[in-house]
Amino acid sequence: MAKGYWIAHVDVADAEGYKAYLAANAIPFAKYGARFVVRAGRSEPKEGTLRRRHVVIEFEDYATALACYESEEYRRARALRGSASEADLVVVEGYDGPQPG
Repeated sequence: MAKGYWIAHVDVADAEGYKAYLAANAIPFAKYGARFVVRAGRSEPKEGTLRRRHVVIEFEDYATALACYESEEYRRARALRGSASEADLVVVEGYDGPQPG
């Protein structure tokens, strides 16, 4: 079964305020088994316009990724993020098919 992912691109405007979001999102992430694959490491944009911070979070499957985003716990965390940052976020189903080569 294919994994589910959140892919987010974020500009943080208020670092202190963003810390409250990070603390609050730990609750739903633990509940839904989230695993950070990318968490704002070094990056080098090659094409297009991107935000400064990039995050990829893996879940057991697409349904779990959606359930986490739509949960009351994450809704509360998201409210904290809104005043501290701007973000683009997509929930996407992973690919579990043949690979090149």
